[in-house]
This record gives sequence, C-alpha cells and structure tokens, in this order.
Amino acid sequence: MARITSVEIEDVRFPTSLTADGSDAMNKDADYSAAYVVLRTDGTDTLGDPLAGHGLTFTIGRGNDIVAETARQQAAALVGRDVDELAADMGGVYRALTSDSQLRWLGPEKGVVHLSVAAVLNATWDLVARRAGKPLWRLLADMTPAELVAVADLRYLSDALTADEAVALLEARAATKAERIAHLERTGYPVYTTSAGWLGYDDDKLRRLCQEAVDAGYGHIKLKVGADLADDVRRLTIAREVIGPERRLMVDANQVWDVPQAIEWMAALAPFDPLWIEEPTSPDDVLGHAAVRRAVAPVRVATGEHCHNRVMFKQFFQAGAIDFCQLDTGRLASVNEIVAVLLLAAKFGVPVCPHAGGVGLCEMVQHVSVLDYVAIAGDLTDRVTEYVDHLHEHFTDPCVVADTGSGSGYVLPRRPGYSTQIHAASVARFRFPDGEYWAERRARETARVTAQSSEESPAAAWR
Repeated sequence: MARITSVEIEDVRFPTSLTADGSDAMNKDADYSAAYVVLRTDGTDTLGDPLAGHGLTFTIGRGNDIVAETARQQAAALVGRDVDELAADMGGVYRALTSDSQLRWLGPEKGVVHLSVAAVLNATWDLVARRAGKPLWRLLADMTPAELVAVADLRYLSDALTADEAVALLEARAATKAERIAHLERTGYPVYTTSAGWLGYDDDKLRRLCQEAVDAGYGHIKLKVGADLADDVRRLTIAREVIGPERRLMVDANQVWDVPQAIEWMAALAPFDPLWIEEPTSPDDVLGHAAVRRAVAPVRVATGEHCHNRVMFKQFFQAGAIDFCQLDTGRLASVNEIVAVLLLAAKFGVPVCPHAGGVGLCEMVQHVSVLDYVAIAGDLTDRVTEYVDHLHEHFTDPCVVADTGSGSGYVLPRRPGYSTQIHAASVARFRFPDGEYWAERRARETARVTAQSSEESPAAAWR
C-alpha cells in the first residue's frame, strides 16, 4: 500500500523571452513557465525507488503563481489517499477534483481552475503509471474499451457521442493494437517542427533553422504569421526557398485576426501552399472558424490550444469548423478530458494534431498521440504532432525525436509515467521569484538601477 503524504507546488519560469523563443503575433515576450505539482507518497515504485507523481500545466509567465496556488488548493484533497484506490477509479478522481462547488464557480471548466486541475491530474496520472511500471500511453492502451471509456468525461457530450458508441468505436480497433504499436516502434510518431518559425527570429536565423529542419528529416514546418503581411510574405518566401515545394508548410496566426481579416490575409498567403492556418481568429468563435474554413479552402483550418474544454471541441466538430484538432495537454483537464476529445474526433473523422509549443507539452503529447493511433483513431492519415526543440534538458525523461528513415518522429516513450518530472536542480534554479536564476537577475537589475541613479544625481555631477 502507498498513500499520498504531501504535495509540493512550484512556480517554475524559464526566460525564453530573451531569445524570442515562443514569440508570435499575439505573445511577443513569452517566458515559458510551468505550474509544477509533485505528489509525494510513502511507497515505492516497481524499481524500489521512492514513489511520486509529477505533473504540470503550461503558462507564459505572469500569473503562473495564481495557477500554482489554485493547484495547491485542489491537490490538498489527495493527501492521505491510497494510490492503488486512485488507480482503480481515475474517473472518480477526476470527477471529485473538478466538482469542487466553490472552486468550480471560478470556471467552470475553463481558465485558471482548469489549467490548475490539469496540473494536479497530470501528476496523478504520472503517479498511477509509475505505480504500474508503465509509460502512460501503455497504461491506457492496455485498458479494455470499457475501462478506457470509464476514464473519459463524457458529460454534456451525449448529443454527439454516447458511452455505448465510444465503447463500440474502441472495440473495432482493439484486435489490431499490437500491430500499430509495432509500427510505431519502427517509425516513431510523425512530428512537425515550429522551432524554425518563431516570429521574433530574423531572416538569417529563419533561413538557417529551416535548413537544419530539412537536414534533420522534417517533412512539416510551421511558421508564425499575423503581425505584418509584408513580413509574412517575405518570411514564407524564404521558407519555401529552403524547404522546397514538396514539404508541407503550416502557418499560425495565434488568434490575432478578426474573421474578415483572416480571410483576406490568407488569400495573400495562399500562393505559398500552406497546409493549414492555425488559430485564425478568437479561440472561442466556433462560427467564425467555420466561416474562415469555408472561405480559405483548400487551405485547411486548425485550432485547439486555447479551446477550454471538451464541450467546445464538440461544438467545433458539430459545426464543421476545423480540419485539425489541436488539443492541449495543459489546458484540458488531463487524460480524462483528453480521451473524451480523442473519441469525439475519431467519431467526426477529424485528425488530432496536438499543440506542443511550450515547456513539458512535447513530453506529454507524445503519450496522447501514441494512444490515439494505437487505441482510438487507429489511423495516421493527416496526423502530425508538434515538436519544439526547447527546454527538454530540464526533464528526467525527455522526449526523443529521431529520423527513422521515413521522416522525423517521436520515439515511443518506455520509462514509467507521463515523462513530466523536472530535474530538482532545474526547479531550484528557475523557481520564481527566489530561484538562483531569478535572484541573480533581480540583483543585477537592482545594481544597474542603483548605478544609473547615482550617475544622474546632482552629487555625481560634482564628481
């Protein structure tokens, strides 16, 4: 028996704004951050090491402390719980954490309280997978159809998908799961890179990184757009010169346009043959996405990283508003809600290409994409998952992308858990505001301001 004895919550921030990593038309100075949750227990894992669960949600700096504090209040309900009992009813754990009648008022199922519960549930799923000695994708893929549907939150979805339909969908794929696992062991899961295309990069860096992506075997490359049309045309011209006509190019506006502006802008970018336009307008505007989709075809529409919950995804599918579903493992309420969205997408025939442009997201989405192919969608057509080459060195089980000969792909995770544990040294250095990095930076800034004030003072003039 193992019980959760304590919870640790950390506000961890990495200064990515200094190098323009993560920059786009809407978010120009992102500091990739994690509200990081650790569930400590009095037990051991299958290797005999101390058992703990690690989870996170992703933000881009200010406000990460608010998410972390909300997670602290939510995670307190897990202290004293038996890990094996949690594992036996993760659907019930999800319902208990998402139904707090007072915290729920602050959402419901959106915003800070949904981001924070994602971190807590991600840590719980990591804990359960470590206890079982399996990578999370394998833990889920080994479930029976009925067990996996019992995990999923299907509330408010029955007009689009019933539990019986979900079980039938999974049963139709169950007999061939082993074949798909074997396929991924040979090829990896297909990926695309965004690392070349951040909006703050100059043209020389864009050209160099596009060439490096080609050399590494990437067949799909994504660029940020939307700040200035002339700049976009110039940057896409550079990208097409480097990657050629045969590789797929995607563009991402990060919600910056109104609907008519999105349609007009994409008419100008259509000659570059983009596969999709991502987040062309407000992430809440289902009908706006549908209008853009009709107007910009054959360019397709992708969205989802800011889609609050499974109900919104249901509406996007029902309205025929998107061609690609880009769910986010830190914004949805962890595996329970993710499985529900994967099931919806499979029923509506919409490929899932998860968002992963943030710290820890690549580590998590590899498990989600593998599960989708192995147990739910059973298909790789038009499926490609995001990869950004930033900050993986801070994780004890970082994702691995390799060129297998058929293009770059995520190598199947093999270590137990959700791949979400951050090195203790990284937490100590980048914990905000008192970690080593932030304390040193604050001291330098104080010294600079003091020196500047001294130089500008009347006394300094006499010296």
